[in-house]
This record gives sequence, C-alpha cells and structure tokens, in this order.
Amino acid sequence: MTTTTATRAVRSQRPVERVAYAIGGMLLAAGAFHLVVFLIAGGSWEGPVSWRKPTTFGFSFGLTLITVTWITSYLQLRPRTRAWLLGIFAADCVLEVLGISVQAWRKVPSHFNTETPFDTAVAMSLAFGGAVLVVVLGAFAVTAFRGRIRGDRDLRLALRAGWAFMLVGLATGAAMIAKGTVAYRTVSPVVAYTTAGSLKPVHAVTLHAILVLPLIAEVTRSLGWSPRSRLRTVAAATGLYVVATLVAAGLSLR
Repeated sequence: MTTTTATRAVRSQRPVERVAYAIGGMLLAAGAFHLVVFLIAGGSWEGPVSWRKPTTFGFSFGLTLITVTWITSYLQLRPRTRAWLLGIFAADCVLEVLGISVQAWRKVPSHFNTETPFDTAVAMSLAFGGAVLVVVLGAFAVTAFRGRIRGDRDLRLALRAGWAFMLVGLATGAAMIAKGTVAYRTVSPVVAYTTAGSLKPVHAVTLHAILVLPLIAEVTRSLGWSPRSRLRTVAAATGLYVVATLVAAGLSLR
C-alpha cells in the first residue's frame, strides 16, 4: 500500500472507526505497560492476583476492538447501526480492561470477588460487560451469517468461520464465569479461582480466528492469487482452526 493509498484509507474512515482504532491502540498500550510492570516488579504470572490479567486483557481487547472495527466494514449494515454497535463495543472494552487493571493494582481478584461493596461493583460491572459483548458481537455475527457481506467467496467464508469461532470463544468465556461464580458461592473462593479457567485453551484459540482468517483472505488477494486458490487457502486455514480447537478442548477436558 502506497503512502497516498494509506492516506486515502485513513481519510475515508468514519469518526467512530477512528475513535475505535484509537481506543484499541490505547488498550494495547495498557497491556504493554502492565507487561513492563510485571517484568520490573516481578511476582507470579498465574493466579487471580497477578499482572498477567491486565496484560492479557489489554492485548486481547485492544486487538479484538481493532479487528472488529475492520471486519465489520465488510458487513452490509446501516452506518448508524454499525456506529452505535461499535461505540457500545468500544466502551465495553474499556470497561472490562479498566476493571481488571484497577483490581490488579489493588492486589485483589477481579472476577467473583464480593468481599467489599467496591469489589462487588467491579465484579458485577465485568459480568454486565460480558453480557454486552455477547449481544453486540452476536448481532454482528447474525449479520454475517445472513449473507450480508461485501466480498468474494473466500472473504465470506473467512468472516463467517471467524464469527463462528468468536461465538465459541464467547460461549467458553461465559461458561468459565458461570462455573467460577457457582464454585465461589457454593464451595470456596480458592476452588473458584483454580477451576474456573479450565476452558482457557479453547477460549484463547477461538477468540482471534476472526482476525487470522480474514487477514489470510486479504493477503492472498493482495498477492494476486486466483479466487479458487484463495478459497482453498481459507478453507484449509479454517480446517486447521477446527483441529486446533478440538485439541484445545481435549486439553481442557483432561
């Protein structure tokens, strides 16, 4: 992409896209900042109280926000509808990362923690934010599954498969929250914090297929590959993602 083309691409962005990309960049920076804090301060990388959570959440939510902003440009949505959904999603990403980060600096668990009114408020806001994520991303996924996508067959396959994997990632995230909440209330906090993350491998594998698969479609198109070759490549990558998800599920069950 030439400098002129890149400049035109930036100027053609809608205001909500520019804001979403900027927020995504800030969330990535927040993840990087907490990684530096971990490297300097040390401590455990695992457990309910660690620098891992603000680091990984910052990176993951920042990357996801940037990805969703990009790929939803291919969906045939009314501009106002897309702007509202992206705006809500961006605000929700900030809410999630902020809640995780505040509790990390307070050196208390973020999820399932109801020890104080403030901890309860944070835990409830994170749970509410998770529900909002499901609704917003689910709305985008339904649009993609209904065939309202601008692009060739390889891109349509990449987007639909990516959204399908995203829904699996959201489902596993919700399942971990539910499992941890039940364990926290009926058994003990220790059990909740040690068992709730059993589906992390599946969650991690499926969450970012929505970036990888469309990116493969776009890269192969920019390289001048034929439509048939692009479609086969995306189909093969989708198959590999299915295998990786099954392996991750096996690790989780074991």
